[in-house]
Amino acid sequence: ANLVLHQTVERIHVGAKYGDIPRGIFVVRGENVVLLGEIDLEKESDTPLQQVSIEEILEEQRLEQQARHAAERLKAQALKERGLAVPRADTLDEY
Repeated sequence: ANLVLHQTVERIHVGAKYGDIPRGIFVVRGENVVLLGEIDLEKESDTPLQQVSIEEILEEQRLEQQARHAAERLKAQALKERGLAVPRADTLDEY
């Protein structure tokens, strides 16, 4: 069965922080539904995560992605110096 979701929220987690971005109405095809459940609001309020603003969580996410890309570049450079080459994910379509 297809799902029509209203008042949907995208929750982004970065470290011990999270932010909710309101997304509105979504239609999900039934073939894409893997699991459906109800949120226990009492357990959600006991979470050790800190809720932050949308702007702050998006900035945290951007910084985390930059750090991940920098680490990948350093790893690729170290492998290259040792004579090993690992193709980047964005160039795999060329092969």
